[in-house]
Amino acid sequence: MCKLFVGARSDLWESQTRSIRMEGMVTSVRLEKAFWMVLEEIAERDSMNVPQLLHQLYNESLDEGHDIGNFTSFLRVCCLRYIDLRLHGLVQQTIEGSTLPVEEVLDREGEIHARRMARSLDRGLDRGLARRGGADRAH
Repeated sequence: MCKLFVGARSDLWESQTRSIRMEGMVTSVRLEKAFWMVLEEIAERDSMNVPQLLHQLYNESLDEGHDIGNFTSFLRVCCLRYIDLRLHGLVQQTIEGSTLPVEEVLDREGEIHARRMARSLDRGLDRGLARRGGADRAH
């Protein structure tokens, strides 16, 4: 399985810094090329360019009361969530294909996350029981 990831194009994890003007100030954002590619797809989907998308994400996050102290981490999570939402069919690559309201997408995403957490806990319990069973046999 690791070969699948190790064999990827190495330029995908090369960092790129882009300067963006937000609120009259120029700021720099440094992300790996793979994340810039996803941000470009999201921006294109929403009929924007990347600087416009980042500006909108930043402003809407502030409006929601989020602490955007680490904006690049926020952007990485946005990219991963976008890919995950697409994978589960909750967001389409084009706006024309999108039919679900935002609240419904968030609710369904929460359900998916809860199922993942339950599976993860089950696996952790299974590993813990296996270790304990092995320790019991050793005595």
